[in-house]
Amino acid sequence: MDYALTIHRLQFAFTITFHYIFPQLTMGLALLLVVLKTIALRTGNERYDQAARFWAKIFGINFALGVVTGIPMEFQFGTNWARCSKAAGGVIGQTLAMEGMFSFFLESTFLGLFLFGEKRLGPVWHWVSSIAVFAGAWLSGYFIIATDAWMQYPVGHTVDANGSIQLSSIGALLTNPWILWQYSHNMIASVATASFVMSAVGAFYLLTGRSMKFGEIFVRLGVISGIAAAFLLAMPTGDQQARMVATHQPVAFAAMEGLFHTEQGASLVLIGQPDVEKMRLDNPIAVPRLLSFLTYQRWAAEVKGLDEFPRENWPDNIPLLYFSYHIMVGLGTIQLAIMGIATVLLFLKRLVKTKAMLWTLMLAFPIPYIATTAGWITAEVGRQPWLIYGLLRTADGTSAQVGSGSTMFTLMGFMGLYLLLGLLFVFMIWRELEHGPEEAT
Repeated sequence: MDYALTIHRLQFAFTITFHYIFPQLTMGLALLLVVLKTIALRTGNERYDQAARFWAKIFGINFALGVVTGIPMEFQFGTNWARCSKAAGGVIGQTLAMEGMFSFFLESTFLGLFLFGEKRLGPVWHWVSSIAVFAGAWLSGYFIIATDAWMQYPVGHTVDANGSIQLSSIGALLTNPWILWQYSHNMIASVATASFVMSAVGAFYLLTGRSMKFGEIFVRLGVISGIAAAFLLAMPTGDQQARMVATHQPVAFAAMEGLFHTEQGASLVLIGQPDVEKMRLDNPIAVPRLLSFLTYQRWAAEVKGLDEFPRENWPDNIPLLYFSYHIMVGLGTIQLAIMGIATVLLFLKRLVKTKAMLWTLMLAFPIPYIATTAGWITAEVGRQPWLIYGLLRTADGTSAQVGSGSTMFTLMGFMGLYLLLGLLFVFMIWRELEHGPEEAT
């Protein structure tokens, strides 16, 4: 692979992975803020308003860091991926502009009202502002997913004689069939993230004997929303998204599953190590015929392997794709198990007294972050060698005038700057945790 191309991809991967840490939480937390404000409005319980104020501060810190780290993403389309922008800017520019003009301004405007206007707005309108923040956050996610969905499964476009891709139908772009399950899966993953974070904070307060009443609220809401999100991540969203890949990107699906040869009654591999040179999986542990059934609802169905496709169309890093996919699925299973046990203990009214479970909840909050990152790696590495599937190869989308040295220099700059931002973020979050919900006035 061309060295400059590798550095371009590495820089984009680093900056977008770091950036997504923040909206991954805010999108899910926006929904939980609406729940807290709704309970406060219906019951008149001031404690839920205090809880909402506390989490609004956590939301605000994440939102600010998300904005700061998101700005470079827009510039990289021009600086590092100029040929892609020139070829497809008429399409992807539509959804990216909508995200900035509509959803971002909706979210940021009402976030200001939510954070600083509670006394002036009153209970009902402050609740309405929380709904507007939620709508802006989830609409933002929709436009970003619509952009990526078009790159995965291009629709509603024409290609000019000079190779430029033009939008022919805004409706087709915004109703791309790829969006439904990718968007659902992604947004529920953000709810799972917020649920685990809220549960972890609640468990921390219960274990340290501080803010006990708020700890119970956080754990209860986090576990209830967490079990729902963990289940929906697996079925139907994860299952349906995998079927979309199998139908429209079968070579990526074969690489994800480590299926080198076409099989009838294909086994579902739980663990194994892909050996691309020898076209096999080493030390596999598999469930016979299950992959065929999960994909096509027939035990003897044929599933195409990598040997059915030209090597130049294979994903360029099959081990990374395979392990990312299996890490995502494995951690998703662990999420479901943790929240399932916690839900049983909550139902039995033993959760807040079971220290082992509280420790598990407190230490488990990184799991959805890792799982979501692995999921995005699966989606983006699986699309390779295409930048826009079937239309533009990744190697043809870079900026020809930007060399590897320049990109490496800016990558090191981003790493240093984001290290400082990360330390600032940890300091600000820890300060809010130390202050606690009682001081969230």
